[in-house]
Amino acid sequence: MKYLIMEDFSGKPAPFIFPDRVSHEDMRDQLPYIRAISAGTMRLDGNAIICEGGCPELGLAAGVGDAEFISRCLAES
Repeated sequence: MKYLIMEDFSGKPAPFIFPDRVSHEDMRDQLPYIRAISAGTMRLDGNAIICEGGCPELGLAAGVGDAEFISRCLAES
């Protein structure tokens, strides 16, 4: 899976998770938010989410706290 963390209109981060076959650039173009904060790929390792890589085309990399943030968001939904 791939992900983007975008800044929503209130300035808060919002994660978007999508299939590998969709490029980060194409997903970015579909989202209504202005600023992308981080991007990368994610996978499960046991019960833990691992975020890595990035998207050179967007000038973004996986952030240090991305896995924890996505985990929290999934737990809240």
